[in-house]
Amino acid sequence: MPTAATRAVRDLPPVVHLTSEYFPYARTGGLAEAVSGLATFQQRAGQRALALLPLYRSVRESAPGLVPVGDAFEVPLGPSREPAQLLRVAAPGAGPEVYAIAHPHFFERDGLYGDMHGDFGDNHRRFGFFVLAALEVLPRLVPGRAILHAHDWHAALAPMFLRLTHAGRPGYAELRTVLSVHNPGYQGHFPPGIVPELGIPWEAYDWRCLEWYGKANLLKAGVSTADMVVTVSPQHARELLTPEGGFGLQEAFHALGDRLVGILNGIDQQTWNPATDLQITARFAAGDLEGKERCKAALQRAFGLPQRTRTPLFAFAGRLARQKGLDVILGSLGLLGSPAQFIFLGSGERRYGEALLALQRAAPDRIGVDLAFTDRVEHRLMAGADLLMMPSEYEPCGLTQMRAQRYGAIPVARRVGGLADTIDDGVTGFLFDAYAPPAFEEAAFRALAAYEDRAAWGRMMDTAMHRDFGWERAVERYAQVYQRALEGP
Repeated sequence: MPTAATRAVRDLPPVVHLTSEYFPYARTGGLAEAVSGLATFQQRAGQRALALLPLYRSVRESAPGLVPVGDAFEVPLGPSREPAQLLRVAAPGAGPEVYAIAHPHFFERDGLYGDMHGDFGDNHRRFGFFVLAALEVLPRLVPGRAILHAHDWHAALAPMFLRLTHAGRPGYAELRTVLSVHNPGYQGHFPPGIVPELGIPWEAYDWRCLEWYGKANLLKAGVSTADMVVTVSPQHARELLTPEGGFGLQEAFHALGDRLVGILNGIDQQTWNPATDLQITARFAAGDLEGKERCKAALQRAFGLPQRTRTPLFAFAGRLARQKGLDVILGSLGLLGSPAQFIFLGSGERRYGEALLALQRAAPDRIGVDLAFTDRVEHRLMAGADLLMMPSEYEPCGLTQMRAQRYGAIPVARRVGGLADTIDDGVTGFLFDAYAPPAFEEAAFRALAAYEDRAAWGRMMDTAMHRDFGWERAVERYAQVYQRALEGP
């Protein structure tokens, strides 16, 4: 029998996710999986869910059955008119409806945001066009009441345009907006000259909306104009109100009052289930960990490390960027020089890749590195590792620590954002506070000491593997946020 929470989700109008990334079609980090996970579980709960993203080259390559929807159309972008086409990526059915916006120049590139030379210089035009094109097709896709759920700075102009330029147009009066802030470290800063270039009314360029220290700040525009603003963990919602956590937007977040809500992301616990995972060497479950020992041996073989069951194996999986705490790991010479083994999986900044490869060359019997991140290797890494390193500078939510716990890999993580919300110190992992190698090493050596007590370590693994990180609870919380947006002015 449906619960009251389930009925509340089913009774909601459609939600359209406006996003620059969506798994598996376009992905650089956790944003793609967070949006696709939320949309998928909203659809399963009975709410119609749609997603709109740019038609990057990666989308064409991973979704060959693209179907045009309607005729090509033009989008006013400041003084120019740009050609656009809506295409269906995934048909409605068991999962969400997924659509992509095509442009012959803006998105037919190798990267989503930039290339080896840096960010694309016209990103403001690319994503300004994407938002305006999406607004153009929205009344066709969801006529009447709907929630427009924009994600991060790339889509943050949508609430502003709805308030300033689309408010009196037919088909938009019943739209309500929610903005998700996944990573406040990226805000979309551009010179003021983009205002007429994107067709933004100059009255929006003031301290209350778009202007930020002499620049146009696209994330600020969304924060200032959305009906509700969500970030991806309760702890991170509190951090956004501080100078360190708000990255200069703390006053804009303070102004929201109770319209700022923190909702923890989830993971697909069917996909991330060691008892049924076909991508790992052997299946296992809490209480029956023989398969995990086989996974560890296979992982050690794959990276050329000695197959030692009792040698603790640390894993790192994620973007090679400062945010992920690589400076802290590389500065932890005592830990890196210990008898433990280490495997690093990730892609990103060249300097970190080169530093990790240098470590591997210096200690090939203890350190393995794979700079070609794939889902399959991540599954095998979580299944074979004993511990996970996440000494993040900041971590709004984080998904890897949830997956690791499901696979009995105990996290050693900094007490920030979603890491603080999903790891219990001394119970399912080990937390530390200062963003510095000594603090990280202290927590890591606490973990190594605990690892030597096999009975206590087994209990910790069992507790971690039984944690519920499913999307279902998040979907119910988002339903409450959407209802508040619908009831607002």
